[in-house]
Amino acid sequence: MFELTHLRCFVVLAEELHFGRAAERLHMTQSPLSRQIQVLERILGVELFNRTSRRVTLTLAGETFLHEARRIVRLSESAALAARRVWKGETGRISIGFTAVSGYVLLPRIVKRAAVELPGLELQLHELVSGDQFEALHTGMIDLALVRPPVDKVQFDSAPLLLESLMVALHEDDPRAGQERFAPGDFDGQDLVMYAQRGAGYFNQLLSSLFERAGAAPNYVQHVTQIHSLLGLVGAALAPGIVPEAAAGLQPRGVVFRPFESEPAAPVELHLAWRRESENPALPAFRELCLKAVAEA
Repeated sequence: MFELTHLRCFVVLAEELHFGRAAERLHMTQSPLSRQIQVLERILGVELFNRTSRRVTLTLAGETFLHEARRIVRLSESAALAARRVWKGETGRISIGFTAVSGYVLLPRIVKRAAVELPGLELQLHELVSGDQFEALHTGMIDLALVRPPVDKVQFDSAPLLLESLMVALHEDDPRAGQERFAPGDFDGQDLVMYAQRGAGYFNQLLSSLFERAGAAPNYVQHVTQIHSLLGLVGAALAPGIVPEAAAGLQPRGVVFRPFESEPAAPVELHLAWRRESENPALPAFRELCLKAVAEA
């Protein structure tokens, strides 16, 4: 059976109809090229070229063979290119888990950049709370997660992605809506919508720690697991709530946002996490794209 090398030599010679020019394109001398053509003709049992001292032309069999030979060469080059692109992470599929708030600000930035720099990569998006994302990583449902800490270092690798400050969300008719800034002590004995320990443990622990250090004890009128649920209750004038800065981009009707002082000033962490043993060849390139998208913002 003939080989791809035979076909490439044949196609180039058929296009040039000159052994010297064809050999130059193939980066070889004329003698090896001539031998390749002779071997191909012997395998096929036909003459592909008419050769004289003055010119080289295709036979009818050669013209017929040229169409299929070109197709086979193109397919082989396409297959090789596809394999290299997958290996380099330029194509393939990445499944991403993300929290609701990261989906409003950070994720669009990443998706937009991927469309430009990795256009052959198919993205599958899954909105999940951090706890569910870790489970999805473990089972292989997702390849990459935008999650709140802590990250299990035994199962996963991770990298810090973003630090955010906190904001107080108030109903626009709240008497304190005109206040420029808030501190934890401002909510001592005051009504507040709080995050649930189960389902929103990260924010529950973060705010509880801030209030405890300030010696403040808010009156928690409701516990929720989702930031958009908290903002809905604020919009219904139930009580204020505290959210990460990115949540202000939601612009819910009737809700205003004011800075919330904390130590550190940007205590809300978002991490990039992935399975240490992941075999997805597209993961390293996309992971670097995520980090760059945030660093250059």
